[in-house]
Amino acid sequence: MTTTTLAPTPSVTARFRSLERLIGNTPLLAIDFEFRGHRRTVYAKSEQMNLTGSIKDRMALHILRQAYAEGRLRPGDTIAEATSGNTGIAFAALGRALGHPVTIFMPNWMSRERMDLIHSLGATIVPVTKQQGGFVGSIRLSEELAALRSDVFLPRQFSNTANVEAHAATTGPELHLQLLSEGLTADAFVAGVGTGGTVMGVGKYLRRQNPATRVFPMEPAESPTLSTGCKVGQHRIQGISDEFVPAILRLNDLEPVVAVHDGDSILMAQKLASDLGLAVGISSGANFLAAVKVQDALGGDAVVATVFADDNKKYLSTDLLRDEPVKSHYLSPEISLREFRTTKRVCNVCSDAVTCEQKAPIIEH
Repeated sequence: MTTTTLAPTPSVTARFRSLERLIGNTPLLAIDFEFRGHRRTVYAKSEQMNLTGSIKDRMALHILRQAYAEGRLRPGDTIAEATSGNTGIAFAALGRALGHPVTIFMPNWMSRERMDLIHSLGATIVPVTKQQGGFVGSIRLSEELAALRSDVFLPRQFSNTANVEAHAATTGPELHLQLLSEGLTADAFVAGVGTGGTVMGVGKYLRRQNPATRVFPMEPAESPTLSTGCKVGQHRIQGISDEFVPAILRLNDLEPVVAVHDGDSILMAQKLASDLGLAVGISSGANFLAAVKVQDALGGDAVVATVFADDNKKYLSTDLLRDEPVKSHYLSPEISLREFRTTKRVCNVCSDAVTCEQKAPIIEH
């Protein structure tokens, strides 16, 4: 099938330009801590700083921009997506900013905050019960809507390779350049798998710079979908392990899956907030624990990076804000957080890098 490439209208181009300035080029945090008597550092991209408070803004912006360029999304079309929350919030915000109606299909057991945020952004929510198929049912219902109407655009986050490209083009280069500014290169990158876009895209870029970089996917120990290839068990880390292995995920290209307990992740996210003031979600706690596990396996001096995927405001009605029992096999009680440092943002990846006339001059010494 031939795809016609069309230039977006000037007004749409201007809106994309404005959105670009609100998404990406996030700080990189160097988090210092003690683990089993040893001082360590793990690096994390602060993705809660994006427009809607999550890393999903990157993917949504890239997919919509590409769809406009290829003529698959036109003014007035409805954007419809199946999501566990953050992607729906991202498409609702960006879709409305671009003037589109947005319909979100999502399992009805996601946090109340996620549904309220999507609704507040002017999108229509179609809740999907377990009896209707949950996540898989959400995807089916969105496909059925598109089959009935020619004015519906489906981002298809779980199978769209533009999801991977978004992180290979933005998150990966930012992380690499920020580490480089500290005289470092990544020995490993680890991230929880929802769609797989982050771990595949960032990993793709980092290994292009250094083929020795090891890339690890993470999943909940209570629901090892990646390890088993099918939906198993239940877990509380919203946004990852969504009942199936995503089409864009290539497990054969990655290191072995790292398993993290959901209760341990909740405790770790709580500790990041209470000890360091980093208000992150449950998956960020899980990512931090996975990074600690990978670093422990590679050696304490290994440069291991991850992402803090979203903020804690979407979890106010969940177990994140309740007392979580500590279990003997959890890692979080053995981690003492000390402080965090931020690396500078990188001019090379700024959305205004080419046209900026306010760059600080380079002073020769």
